[in-house]
Amino acid sequence: MESFESLGANYATAIKLLDEAHAGDPKTIPSDNGPLPYELHYARKMTRWLGARKSDASPALQLACRAQHFRRWELPRSSYPMTRAGYLTWRAKQKAEAAKQVAELLSTSAAIQPPLAQDEIERVAALVRKENLKDDEETQVLEDVACLVFLDDQFDDFEKKSEIDEEKMVGILRKTWGKMSEEGRKLALGMELSERATTLIQKALEGGN
Repeated sequence: MESFESLGANYATAIKLLDEAHAGDPKTIPSDNGPLPYELHYARKMTRWLGARKSDASPALQLACRAQHFRRWELPRSSYPMTRAGYLTWRAKQKAEAAKQVAELLSTSAAIQPPLAQDEIERVAALVRKENLKDDEETQVLEDVACLVFLDDQFDDFEKKSEIDEEKMVGILRKTWGKMSEEGRKLALGMELSERATTLIQKALEGGN
């Protein structure tokens, strides 16, 4: 389990329970130990990049990062129109459902001892919903981490989709960059990315010229 040593036993148990849920993802990717549920892989990536972005992250932020895509496969993107409006509706619904389910898990599991305080559970849920992005430092850190995982782990496969041309990809990168703080951008610029990703990021930062 990739988590911070500072976590208490109850928070570590909560992360274990989140990972057990992630392990139910029917989509898998290859790993050294055989097929790995994708959302478990994604959750671990979130924790790793959180460590790079904010090594002293609070337990609530650590849980929220680990829960970012909680049971996402139950609400696929294809269940909404393949338009910008459809995407935004799906994302809002996905965040709301994830926050609700995570809060229920943290509230009802008898394995979490001592139980987490209700205000702490509500804080995790608010972070999963990415509330007050412009004013809440921890929400911004979570957004940075999600963007970093996209660049690190999802960009190359996403860019190869037939329906996404270079102009659209550059636009997506500009939007991604706009979501990130200066600290997040510094980490992104230090990544070891593919040559194609580096080229497109440079175009995005230069205005696509």
